[in-house]
Amino acid sequence: MRFKDIDMLNGSLWSNIFLFTLPVMLSGVLQLLFNAIDMIVVGKFSGSLSMAAVSSTGSLINLVTNLFIGMSVGSSVCIARRIGSRDYDKVRDAVHSSILIAMVSGVLLMFVGIAFSRRFLEMMGSPEDVISLSALYLRIYFTGMPATMVYNFASGVLKAKGDTRRPLFALLIAGVLNASLNLFFVIVFHMDVAGVGLASSISSYVSAFFVLYALVKDEGIVQLDLRHLYIEKSAMKEILQVGIPAGLQSTIFSISNVAIQSSVNSFGPIVMAANGAAGSIADFVYTIMNSFYQSCLTFTSQNVGAGKYDRVSRILSVCLILVFISGVLIGNLVYLNGNGLLNIYSDDAAVIAAGMIKLSIFCRPYFLCGMMDVLVGSLRGMGYSIFPMFTSLMGSCAFRLIWIATYFKAHHSIDVLYFSYPLSWTITGLVHLCTFFVGYSLLRKKGRSVKA
Repeated sequence: MRFKDIDMLNGSLWSNIFLFTLPVMLSGVLQLLFNAIDMIVVGKFSGSLSMAAVSSTGSLINLVTNLFIGMSVGSSVCIARRIGSRDYDKVRDAVHSSILIAMVSGVLLMFVGIAFSRRFLEMMGSPEDVISLSALYLRIYFTGMPATMVYNFASGVLKAKGDTRRPLFALLIAGVLNASLNLFFVIVFHMDVAGVGLASSISSYVSAFFVLYALVKDEGIVQLDLRHLYIEKSAMKEILQVGIPAGLQSTIFSISNVAIQSSVNSFGPIVMAANGAAGSIADFVYTIMNSFYQSCLTFTSQNVGAGKYDRVSRILSVCLILVFISGVLIGNLVYLNGNGLLNIYSDDAAVIAAGMIKLSIFCRPYFLCGMMDVLVGSLRGMGYSIFPMFTSLMGSCAFRLIWIATYFKAHHSIDVLYFSYPLSWTITGLVHLCTFFVGYSLLRKKGRSVKA
């Protein structure tokens, strides 16, 4: 192996998982900075209405893109398994199929986003004083969707072979550029939400360029030839088997989040701005925890591909312990410093006070969400992607929608709305845990039959 690749099949799981996770964690934080800087700049230099316009688009963006982001998860699992089984010709098939899927899906999403942004916002009940700004931001943001898809798929390819550093470097460069362009477009040219949308789009193309360049110049098994992109049937089948359920699961989460955002919209621009700012802060906690999900997914996939089933439960145990510690420590740290963090986004005292309500309910029990996701990563790595999808459908989407239609309707307050999250994490996580025990026993039985 080259120095930049983590050996997932041998050696200490603690040290290897930590070395793999740290760049993934930093990459996720940098990626979040794109949208966070958008909100900070418009909140400080354009006001609460512009901040509400940008912040209220996150759940809609996720809803539109998550199905294809899930496909990138399927791509990463497929490639990791083939690396684990040392079937290098099939690895190259999966790499080229993945990048072509990314390009096609990115172009499709760009046209859908540009054409239907305002209609989607109207369906969410976006207020009249915000909707025009939100639609303008979304249309410009979606011009960068081809690059966003390429970055997600290409970085997934690199992570599948244990290279988490180059995706980090690509985002570091793009993040600095994004921050600089935000300030330039908004302060110098007074472009408001259009400026931050344009900065995000340009930065996405920069990050995509660098990860594609890394694949083209790679001298190993994931080297990419852009002149000969193709879809290989067996690779496509494997990607779809994991990717479609993963994408549908993420979409299901997004549907409930869109419903919650629509409920948040009923409280007006101040609460919308506060919800966006607090959500942006909480997302940093989530992203740190989600890096252990990605580690569990990739390590499990390679070891299943190599037939090392005994390591699967140990991978899950290490990741659960690490996500619990990080979730408790960072979640509580963010909550205790919530006022100061919210002040970065807005000087409005009403926005800060409303934002603290969300941070108090989200951040302290956030470790439950992290542990839930790690269990999903283990299940997907073992090849069981349908079970997590249905569990999430009932435990998260259905539960939250029922909560909104019943308890929230009877007790119309923002804190009652937010309480649906920790309750759904607990229910869904417990079901995922039971599913893991069943799936792992089936995997071990399959391993024993193969040896026999």
